[in-house]
Amino acid sequence: MDMYKIFIEAINTKRIVSLKYDSHEKGIIIRLCIPFDYGISRRYKDGKERYHLYSLNGPEGAHNISILPEQILEIGLTNEHFDPGNYVTWTPNWIVKRDWREYS
Repeated sequence: MDMYKIFIEAINTKRIVSLKYDSHEKGIIIRLCIPFDYGISRRYKDGKERYHLYSLNGPEGAHNISILPEQILEIGLTNEHFDPGNYVTWTPNWIVKRDWREYS
């Protein structure tokens, strides 16, 4: 299964993903993440599609990350599920459609 399909499955099944990526600045990084969205970033104005995630276990604490597809080395589904209500603190305007009830 390709990385995009795994990511979309993680969104739809509300599963935490294991992510291994090349950060360019800090080298290879491995994190557990909440999959938020995929598409053109509202933050970066370069028009490139990115994986948007919430990193749970970084040394600097939990935080949002946006990763270009070519930076991702591995992505995998864990057996851990998440509750979107614990992480979505804004009115979402997702690019990828999903059924997260009031957090869709």
